[in-house]
Amino acid sequence: MELGRFSISLNVKDIEVSKQFYQNLGFDIVAGDQAQNWLIMQNGEAKIGLFQGMFEQNIITFNPKDIAPVHQKLDEMGVDYSRQMGGQDFPKMAMFKDPDGNNILVDQHDN
Repeated sequence: MELGRFSISLNVKDIEVSKQFYQNLGFDIVAGDQAQNWLIMQNGEAKIGLFQGMFEQNIITFNPKDIAPVHQKLDEMGVDYSRQMGGQDFPKMAMFKDPDGNNILVDQHDN
C-alpha cells in the first residue's frame, strides 16, 4: 500500500508569526490564503500546512494517487475511519486516529 507524499498540518495560534518562523527556516509559500487563515509551505521535499482556527490538533497527512488500497487496508485492520469532513462526504479521503490519538488524514490528490 502506497501512502504517497507526507506532510503535516499544524494548528497554529497566529498564522503570521508561524509564517515568518517557517520562512526564516527556508520554507516558501506554495499555496493557501492567509486571509482565510491557511497556508501551505515547502522547503525541498518537506511540506507543512499552517491552519489557524480550523482544527484543534495537528494532523499527519498522506496524499496517495489511489486511495482504494488504503480504504481496503483500513477495513482489513478494523480501523474506524471517516470519509467526512465538515459534514460533507469525501470518498477520496480517510480520517482516523493512531493508537496514541494522533490525527491521520489520507487524502487522494489527482495531481
